Amino acid sequence: MAPRKSTAKKRKTEETEEGQRDGDDSGAPGDLTADKMPERKEETRRGKLGNKKYIGAHVGIQGGIWKAVESCTEMGGRSFALFLGSQRSWKRPALDPKAAAKFQEQCSLQGLDPAHILPHGSYLMNCGSPKEDVYEKSQALLVDELSRCSALGLHLYNFHPGSSLGSISTQQCIERIAGAINYAHQQVPAVVTVLENMSGQGNTVGGDFSELKAIIDQVRDRSRVGVCLDTCHAFAAGYDVAADGGVKALLEEFDKTVGLKYLTAVHLNDSKGKLGCHLDRHEDIGKGQIGLSAFQDIVNEPILDGIPLILETPGRPGFEYAEQIQLLYSLCKSQ
Repeated sequence: MAPRKSTAKKRKTEETEEGQRDGDDSGAPGDLTADKMPERKEETRRGKLGNKKYIGAHVGIQGGIWKAVESCTEMGGRSFALFLGSQRSWKRPALDPKAAAKFQEQCSLQGLDPAHILPHGSYLMNCGSPKEDVYEKSQALLVDELSRCSALGLHLYNFHPGSSLGSISTQQCIERIAGAINYAHQQVPAVVTVLENMSGQGNTVGGDFSELKAIIDQVRDRSRVGVCLDTCHAFAAGYDVAADGGVKALLEEFDKTVGLKYLTAVHLNDSKGKLGCHLDRHEDIGKGQIGLSAFQDIVNEPILDGIPLILETPGRPGFEYAEQIQLLYSLCKSQ
């Protein structure tokens, strides 16, 4: 999910060990479309409409990690995600304490609560890898990233669980993921590790909610584990969020299988691929197979009050993150 240079658009790169994705570029059915974006007054961002929803996007850190805060506020966001370092290297320079202090200062000045900031893990990591060298490096990188969260005053850290690469069983992969989390928790206090549900592509773990629950069950301190629900991933994995009542059905299934107490955040992404395609291909809000009606249900769902709702869409010219955030807030009913 490489951030946009100036407008902080985020687009995913591939999981290192799983290869390139491709998908269906066809649009979403239905009468409610993103092209018919209603007018929205600026006060609705923090005012009466949507005042319990914290919508934002993945933003860049070019020029300094505190720049992420500026990008968030410039696009009208109330939450944001960011990478904590380079996606190209297992080892990064230590976080500059002055940069960390400036980041926290900017968050305070802009009224952004750490509860609404969700760093995203490196795609180099595979905490379920059967390859010992990759597993050890992933475990070390997880510790490093949690340490960076602590230095930045952040409490949440989101990452993709991992992949078996087809070399070990799903159960063995789950055990390795939980082991990496337990190890990282021992090294770094307080920060909550947030597992992301996956699309079911290849040998990735976490496409089925039961796999997320199996990981959580093996985490010793379950007060320090949560889940970020990605709408594109869920749809691609076969959870029909686009159907009438699909959002409530998804949340009910999640509650039954995992438990709503673990729901920590949502990634707001439409899907290029069709239901159950297992392709992790994000599309702009209302432009894909999920469609705008589902996102209208999401931003009006009380269960999702108070948690980060973060865009990871392509953000094409004319419909970038600022426009998509505005659209989503315009769909919020009075609260």
